[in-house]
Amino acid sequence: MTRLILVSIFAIILSCKEKQKVSTIQHSKATVVTHTNTSQDQYQKYTTVFENNPDFIATSFDFPVGKPNAKGYYNAQKFKENNHLGDDWNGVGGGNTDMGDPIYTIANGYVSFAKDIQGGWGKVIRVIHKFKGKYYESVYAHCNSILVKEGDLIKKGVQIGTIGNANGIYKAHLHLEIRDSIFMDIGGGYAIETGGYLDPTDFIKKN
Repeated sequence: MTRLILVSIFAIILSCKEKQKVSTIQHSKATVVTHTNTSQDQYQKYTTVFENNPDFIATSFDFPVGKPNAKGYYNAQKFKENNHLGDDWNGVGGGNTDMGDPIYTIANGYVSFAKDIQGGWGKVIRVIHKFKGKYYESVYAHCNSILVKEGDLIKKGVQIGTIGNANGIYKAHLHLEIRDSIFMDIGGGYAIETGGYLDPTDFIKKN
């Protein structure tokens, strides 16, 4: 009888341990699901921003220099030229003649990044635009100065920085990218694969 009781107790202990294992696995799965939802909710931040501030939803686009139509500037290296992922805007005087010239935001939007990341990028400004129900990002690189900060809501044509040379790495110019995938890393500025990147000049002219 005593032996039977001991066997029963041992069986109950094993059963409890098995239940504990199942519970731990379910908790682990729940954590993964929560992480996925957080990733999906990245858009919610911008949805809320523009719902609360509808005046900053983009309605049209201009060029970032010589506003509104890039007067006094030329596109020195176009989108896809040499696998370039943006446009390089230079002053018609060449060299560093455009050093310190104004950079304007191409449309209404929300500043998501404004920082000196050094290296080949230098000072970079990233702006999120909501346009016709979709999200786009404009990237302004090699700036000499940044006049906005993360979290700013800005109107089209507002000066956000000045043209620079990535802390002396290049001749002064503005590297402009427009992306329809807004959560990508800064990248390298050049790539054979152009998914997520748009032709800036073509996009601005059409919108």
